[in-house]
Amino acid sequence: MARNKFDVDENLEVQFNFGHLKRMMGYVKPYKKEMIITLVLMIIANAAGLLSPYLMKEAIDSKIPQSDKMGLVVLSLIILATLVISGVCMKFRIRTMARVGQCVLENIRRDLFVHLQKLPFTYYDSRPHGKILVRVVNYVNSLSDLLSNGLINLITDFISLFIALGFMLAINVKLTLISMIGIPVLFAVILALKNVQRKAFQALSNKQSNMNAYIHESITGIKVTQSFAREDKNLDIFREVSGEYRSSWMKAVAIQFLIWPSVENISTLTIALVYIAGVYSLDKTITVGVLVAFIGYIGRFWMPIINIGNFYNAIITAMSYLERIFETLDEVPEVADMPGAVEMPEIKGDVEFKDVHFKYDDDKEILKGINQRIKAGSTIALVGPTGAGKTTVINLLSRFYDVSSGEVYIDGIDVREVTLSSLRKQMGVMLQDTFLFSGTVLDNIRYGKLDATDEEVIAAAKAVRAHEFIMELPQGYNTEVNERGTRLSVGQRQLISFARALLADPKILILDEATSSIDTKTEITLQKGLETLLKGRTSFIIAHRLSTIKNADKILYIKDGIITEEGSHEELMAKGGDYNHLYNSQFIMLKAV
Repeated sequence: MARNKFDVDENLEVQFNFGHLKRMMGYVKPYKKEMIITLVLMIIANAAGLLSPYLMKEAIDSKIPQSDKMGLVVLSLIILATLVISGVCMKFRIRTMARVGQCVLENIRRDLFVHLQKLPFTYYDSRPHGKILVRVVNYVNSLSDLLSNGLINLITDFISLFIALGFMLAINVKLTLISMIGIPVLFAVILALKNVQRKAFQALSNKQSNMNAYIHESITGIKVTQSFAREDKNLDIFREVSGEYRSSWMKAVAIQFLIWPSVENISTLTIALVYIAGVYSLDKTITVGVLVAFIGYIGRFWMPIINIGNFYNAIITAMSYLERIFETLDEVPEVADMPGAVEMPEIKGDVEFKDVHFKYDDDKEILKGINQRIKAGSTIALVGPTGAGKTTVINLLSRFYDVSSGEVYIDGIDVREVTLSSLRKQMGVMLQDTFLFSGTVLDNIRYGKLDATDEEVIAAAKAVRAHEFIMELPQGYNTEVNERGTRLSVGQRQLISFARALLADPKILILDEATSSIDTKTEITLQKGLETLLKGRTSFIIAHRLSTIKNADKILYIKDGIITEEGSHEELMAKGGDYNHLYNSQFIMLKAV
């Protein structure tokens, strides 16, 4: 059951802590060389820029009264040099930090993608896919400015702040102390807004996630929407989730924008006090040059404070996204390689289920003591009512889930003792909902074996009787099938998946309702292809259409998590039990049609 829908906010399971920032810095660490070089250059640029007010003081108080034209020329050239140095350093910083920031984002996004591929089916079943997608794309992108400019700016702003403070103290201590009057007030404002701002951006991330989830769901189900003419109703729902996002955004930025005006107003009032004190003391203890220089420095003193306030804003905003990103990365896969797991040797195909029990979390038990031995090369059919546990049996064999108790063996090896990759590479799973990727027919069949030649792909397609319809497509094997194979019929998509499985040459093959959507004519054509597909490998077939499993070596009838009947088609028909009743019911229905 899903944890939430598109209109239900996600509960944050792990609150933000500064360990998250430390963890983010781990992604920055590989680029410390570029960061250090940029930092040094920015310190040089800032130090050069901070010379200007002092040089102006010298010009006003010394060079101009003495009519020292050469001295003024020298001061002008020095000021010009500081501007050039600042410009060159700034260009280097912009280029370098933009590249570093994007590399860090790429690494975070890659780790998210890699981890998502390890998470079990239950993770994807328990939440809208749009809420997963927003974490990989939008939330990571939201960290861009913080990583590209924020970190370097923070350090250089602190250094600039102390350098400017040093110059100010050297020029006039009294004016410096007046300049710092507003700092305690500023800290009080920031602390008062901190928690409110963070909660506002947490709410915003929830509403963004909800909107993304609904858009994803709507696009995926567009055919159903148009079939039932639900466009107006869906538009009403979209307006609602979009309106909630807009309202949350307005509230969040309204709080965020309180920081900048607060800093600006406090700094303006402080500068006004400096003007008043400076003008009042002019010609007594303060010269015009000192006042001009000090006003220049006080601007450079408060500008880093404004920038640090903006960085603090960025950190508070980033918290709401980092929480979700690391929450995803910290999601523990329910099924993973056990410590000391070894590579699975080449599979022969002997399978054994030994007293296997299974249940999902605290739900009722799905399997209740399954015991079964299957010889290599056998074809086993699993039949029974919906929810009896048929798919669960094969999911345990593929280790998409682990048994609650008991063991599953392949060639006498417990599947939990080998690596997932080495196990699944030798198994082929075909589902009822066949998934084709955007690309050509050739690419989709080759997905089962990436190094296969075109000839091998075509041979596999011919074996399962897919070649004929492929050649009728506009560009044959080079026809683009679009995402999810929307240009093909359900039956055609399943034939392509059959070819893909055959090309991969799995030692154990699982067909989970893989022929349910194939029409009767296609089914007859497919039977010979299936013989090729099943030959020489252990195969498990789940099918409600019993005509497709009559030739299975053994049929297992599963009911309420227990194997109640087993044997060949003829043996089970002769018993007159559940299988006989199910088969005859289908036969009567087909005859009626």
